Amino acid sequence: MNNSFLTSIGLENIDVGILLIIMSVIILILLVLNILNMCSISKLKKTYKKFMQGKNAKSLEKEIMGLFEDNKFMKSSIESNKKDIRILYKKFETTFQKIGIIKYDAFNQMGGKLSFCLALLDENNDGFILNSVHSTEGCYSYTKEIENGTCKISLGDEEQKALNIAMGVAE
Repeated sequence: MNNSFLTSIGLENIDVGILLIIMSVIILILLVLNILNMCSISKLKKTYKKFMQGKNAKSLEKEIMGLFEDNKFMKSSIESNKKDIRILYKKFETTFQKIGIIKYDAFNQMGGKLSFCLALLDENNDGFILNSVHSTEGCYSYTKEIENGTCKISLGDEEQKALNIAMGVAE
């Protein structure tokens, strides 16, 4: 069957049945795509209705502006907190963080271990050692300054042990 339309577009040798089958397949594909689009539009409409429930343009704008203000407030709070944390870390470097204590009997008396050496150091191993010596005549306390984990004055055995404990040095 010759058709003048098919002849004019250069398809005079194609069977009309095959052409109808091809067009039917294309129509079916387009129909399936159309149904898929309608389903996705339906989902979008449901989501939009849920989002806009009880709101109009002005209330939605007000809510968005509120969120924007909250966001600005949180950013400024975060910056303030970062600054405060930096200050705290700076102060924390110079606080006593390391402690070592040794109790001992200074004069091998019957009174027990009432004497002690207390080492207090900061992050940089700077601080002091407090040595409290207890005897039958009284109690005497001495301090020795520690810089970078060392003392300019010689340390007694108990003082050195307390310092090592504070610095975490194994004996």
